[in-house]
Amino acid sequence: NVIALFLFLSPVPTFWRIIGRKSTEDFSGVPYNMTLINCLLSAWYGLPFVSPNNILVSTINGAGAVIETAYVVVFLVFASSHKTRLRMLGLASAVASAFALVALVSLLALHGQGRKLFCGVATTVCSICMYASPLSIMRLVIKTKSVEYMPFLLSLAVFLCGTSWFIYGLLGRDPFVTIPNGCGSFLGAVQLVLYAIYRNNKGGGGGCKQPGDDDDVEMAEGRNNKVADGGDGAGNSTAGKADTKV
Repeated sequence: NVIALFLFLSPVPTFWRIIGRKSTEDFSGVPYNMTLINCLLSAWYGLPFVSPNNILVSTINGAGAVIETAYVVVFLVFASSHKTRLRMLGLASAVASAFALVALVSLLALHGQGRKLFCGVATTVCSICMYASPLSIMRLVIKTKSVEYMPFLLSLAVFLCGTSWFIYGLLGRDPFVTIPNGCGSFLGAVQLVLYAIYRNNKGGGGGCKQPGDDDDVEMAEGRNNKVADGGDGAGNSTAGKADTKV
């Protein structure tokens, strides 16, 4: 739970930068939405009437849902373009709809083991998506050879959180905890390897997109005039982060 809280709080330096510059720049909002849906579903899965003896899963993910909601709101307020804001709004709406659907179906149509299985599968799928959400940022890192938009703290937190919950799932023989967090541990390790390779490149010309680059990460206006040094003292995404990209 402590490591998971570290994961949820690791994007704070990134968001201080966003608030200070009043722009989301090249940061991706996808990891924060994916972490939010993961937190909501995991908190639901851990409730006693769904999955007995998993209250710790509910408490930490409930806290995570509150934190990630704050990140999404900040991202919407300071979106670097109208297109980015619309995309974030669409993602946030999809997150709310998906959670409401799972909660209603599990409450009204399922009971006992069937309810646990349904919620567990939904949580596993969303957890894997959460851990995979920074893939667009990882691709940007490889293209630009710069880790400016992949904060180190988030990458480290993803690896530690995925590894610890993977072990927890093994000890509890819970496949719905083991499988997604095993994927998270692996993807977190890949992010750390990328950071080690490109750690000396945190800005400059490498951060600019070339014609035809993927649209997953929005360009901020005035990109060429920004300070070459990342400015937030961190090296990772979101997420969260992942950064994003719980």
